Amino acid sequence: MTDIAPFSLPGRFWRGNIHTHSTLSDGALPPEKVVEAYQRAGYDFLQLSEHFVSHFNWPIADTRKFRSNNFTTLIGAELHAPKTSAGELWHIVAAGLPLDFEPCGDEETGVEIARRAANSGAFVSLAHPAWSQLTIQDGRAIDVAHSVEIYNTGCDRENDRGDGTYLLDQMLNEGKRLSANATDDAHFTHGDHDAFGGWVNVKAQSLDPEEILTALKAGHFYSSQGPQIHELSISNDQLHVTCSPVNSIALKGGTSRGLTRIGRSITSASFDLSGLDKSWIEVPRSPWLRLAIIDEAGKRAWTNPIWMDEL
Repeated sequence: MTDIAPFSLPGRFWRGNIHTHSTLSDGALPPEKVVEAYQRAGYDFLQLSEHFVSHFNWPIADTRKFRSNNFTTLIGAELHAPKTSAGELWHIVAAGLPLDFEPCGDEETGVEIARRAANSGAFVSLAHPAWSQLTIQDGRAIDVAHSVEIYNTGCDRENDRGDGTYLLDQMLNEGKRLSANATDDAHFTHGDHDAFGGWVNVKAQSLDPEEILTALKAGHFYSSQGPQIHELSISNDQLHVTCSPVNSIALKGGTSRGLTRIGRSITSASFDLSGLDKSWIEVPRSPWLRLAIIDEAGKRAWTNPIWMDEL
């Protein structure tokens, strides 16, 4: 039996959000109030990802003073530069930036600033692809990305464009080994309407910011709106998962074929992966798989992609 990371790793899961805004850019609350809100909501870590543009004087929030034994912060920003296929600015969340990260040059492109962020040690994520109308060509361009936002609370609740699975799955089919992170992108403009809706559960042995950042870059997390995933393993073409009570467990890959368990209060399921080979026509099995679990209220949790050649 092969136990799959991060569930097989030592440590515990820490709940965090890496995409949120304060009055340092276009958010409605000052940094300390944003941090307080997430602490009260039961989060273990937070990143203020302010819009890194000249309009806001190139802010990178120094949140180190908010760190404690039971709560920490990452340093980062939401980076912008021209331009996507839609002709708009890129929105690239970078976690783990140095506080002295240089502002964009006059001719710097989104591709170039993403590379500069990655070279500085940051975890680079493509933000709200549906809201930004990113194409597969856009996805290919950011060749240093670690992750795609699979869910963005603010874009979902305000614009009905919170789902990033379309871009993630296309990029996976092209062999890009990306993770999938859920975020809020909260601005608190309408109270907490755009907050506490999606987060990452990061597996690490401590809340040390560097450990959290390393785990993010390694893909040692899963994303959730509430449901919890406890165990994930594969043995002899059988995939087994245990989780908090849900009504649906869906296994999917790079084709239309998938396997599903539907019922009430399901807490475990086993899938015979050979079932993915059954179709009207012969199609090679996807080299990657991922799980989504859905509870009675429609809230989801998502694993990162499982690459079969890494097992």
